[in-house]
Amino acid sequence: QVQLVESGGGLVQPGESLRLSCAASVSIVNVYTMGWYRQAPGKQRELVAGILSDGSTNYADSVKGRFTISRDNAKNTVRLQMNSLTPEDTAVYYCRLTPYRYSPGYWGQGTQVTVSS
Repeated sequence: QVQLVESGGGLVQPGESLRLSCAASVSIVNVYTMGWYRQAPGKQRELVAGILSDGSTNYADSVKGRFTISRDNAKNTVRLQMNSLTPEDTAVYYCRLTPYRYSPGYWGQGTQVTVSS
């Protein structure tokens, strides 16, 4: 059973930064993709950033230039560095692991990020 544990969420002011971490209970070296999603109240869950096993990344347009996803295969961890946060970034952030290209994925429990003055 794959377990994902997110951490690093919290309350920050606009313009500040946070770094989220997602620790996996399995090796992520050959995992097809890992991603960060978020869900704000009353909205659908959306992809924020993803990283493939080859290191290539993709981002939602709303976070390009502000967020950076990275993976540390040695620590089975994926991180999301979030800079220049705005109130629109407020959401529960979820980590997702997809082992193979067309396989179902696994979700973490989520971590709350609140951006407010």
